[in-house]
Amino acid sequence: MQAYISGRNVNLTFRPPNRGPVRALQNFDIDIGEGEFLSIVGPSGCGKSTFLNVLLGLIKPDSGDIRMDGKPLAGPGTDRAMVFQEFGLLPWRTVQANVELGLELKGMSSDTRREVSQPLIEMIGLSGFEGHFPHELSGGMKQRVGLARALATDPNVLLMDEPFAALDAQTRDLMQVELLRIWQTAKKTVLFVTHQIEEAIYLSDRVMVMTKRPGRAKKIFKIDLPRPRDYEMRVTPEFNELKLQIWNELKDEITV
Repeated sequence: MQAYISGRNVNLTFRPPNRGPVRALQNFDIDIGEGEFLSIVGPSGCGKSTFLNVLLGLIKPDSGDIRMDGKPLAGPGTDRAMVFQEFGLLPWRTVQANVELGLELKGMSSDTRREVSQPLIEMIGLSGFEGHFPHELSGGMKQRVGLARALATDPNVLLMDEPFAALDAQTRDLMQVELLRIWQTAKKTVLFVTHQIEEAIYLSDRVMVMTKRPGRAKKIFKIDLPRPRDYEMRVTPEFNELKLQIWNELKDEITV
């Protein structure tokens, strides 16, 4: 596999004032192919979200080499977009205005913004809700708007930081199905952080297990399950064998 995103020996230590340093990442390596869906699972505080922020260009590592499409990563860029756990919608903006936020910041005209946003709103299944405000939407609908907003600027890479963690179990399952449908349509490279092993297996081409802090890659599992995937595959022996293998790698890293 040709790596579209690569990280080698990435090290990062936080040094907050009046407190001791916290080593977040140590000799962290990763390779992600173009168009691949890769998930990261690991114990809380192991540096999963930290690495997403490094890739987004918001945090500069102390050392290491990070490249995208063969070029060194140098700060934020429109080729990457983040989908957050907390929805992050602006409450005074409608669905359409939230989806168009990044386009507006880029100086696009209202007509051009609408040409981009309307197909995305249709793709996420929210036609007819363009004029609704966030407080009028369910949690799943809000997360769809957040996903459409990330896709609106046409990034090459989607970084997803536990985007479904705040949803109830049924909505979460539905959003996983929806995300796979959108990913297969939009053909983006996805790096997805989650605490749920089942979610990681169901969505991904590969799953990385990280060690406890300081985080590094412990083992990567290739998910050789056929696509498109349906919900029923979660009860197959192959799925549950993968779940057990990943759990066995992860459980030693979890400290109570």
